[in-house]
Amino acid sequence: MENRSTRMRGRLRGKIWTQRDRFGNDIYLTYERWGHIINPENHPDVEPHDHHLRETIRLGRRKQDPIIPNAYKYYRRFDDLPEGMNHLVAVVVFRWVTDPNGIVHEEKFIVTAYFQFF
Repeated sequence: MENRSTRMRGRLRGKIWTQRDRFGNDIYLTYERWGHIINPENHPDVEPHDHHLRETIRLGRRKQDPIIPNAYKYYRRFDDLPEGMNHLVAVVVFRWVTDPNGIVHEEKFIVTAYFQFF
């Protein structure tokens, strides 16, 4: 993910990558959201495992949020996570935006990621 903290400041809106999930959805991660995830107040322990985030989107299982119907949790088991954790969870929001020409566009993006044991 490049030099994570120094390059992040100048590129807050761009996409880092886009990954297709098992269902054919193209899901992207932005510099702004990656900065949120690895912020010391959030989930900085995810940073050394950034390669797992893309794999979680590509191959992980998915569960719809029961309260926010356009949010999904993607999760995948990994054996090399911090002690006591065995899954990476990525929260993805699906939304539809209408541009000034009246054309509707899909946006499917990661809002956060963290480790969990289950």
